[in-house]
Amino acid sequence: MKIVLIGAPGAGKGTYAQILREKYCIPHISRVVKSYIEKGLLVPDEIVIEVVSKRLKQPDASRGFILDGFPRTLEQAKALDEIVDVDAVVHLVVSEEVAVRRLSGRRICPVCNRVYNIYYEPKPREDEKCDYDGAQLIRRPDDEPEVVRNRYRVFYETFKPIIEYYRVSNKLIEVDSNKSIKEVFPVVEEVLRRNKILRLQPCKEDVRVG
Repeated sequence: MKIVLIGAPGAGKGTYAQILREKYCIPHISRVVKSYIEKGLLVPDEIVIEVVSKRLKQPDASRGFILDGFPRTLEQAKALDEIVDVDAVVHLVVSEEVAVRRLSGRRICPVCNRVYNIYYEPKPREDEKCDYDGAQLIRRPDDEPEVVRNRYRVFYETFKPIIEYYRVSNKLIEVDSNKSIKEVFPVVEEVLRRNKILRLQPCKEDVRVG
């Protein structure tokens, strides 16, 4: 199973990638140029492409992989086609309102870094305080509602040509990601199996979903 996950902030890419990785034991390849991003540098396409190419050739990717965070440009999408024939690009479609609610409800413990959500699970037992150390939870600046709205709009402005590129090549699969993880994940699995993309048997049956 060789797939790319794309979606706006709040769509759940990282969550679904993690569940697929744990259940089917294939690597989740994300933020392959993390060191550049953390330095605030604009990473040239050729460097990103070279790093991804090397990563996809490692032994653990022989059974498949889940790409998350690449491609980010049309040039990268075209280059990826030269490296590997991906089976599908799964677009997790989330509305702006749901994305804003999910991310603006996220809270972080400044002591232990545990993540909570005031609207969804896991909710803190006591109002906006960490269950483990009682610290007052905080909201990250990039989770402020207006910041989330801007990130959402920028995503679709940036990714529109990539989405159309994969739609034309018949590799785009769109899944409604507005519902809960427990409702959406079985749909993701079913559509991948129906399209003969997910052919692996689970390596773990008891992976927690939601």
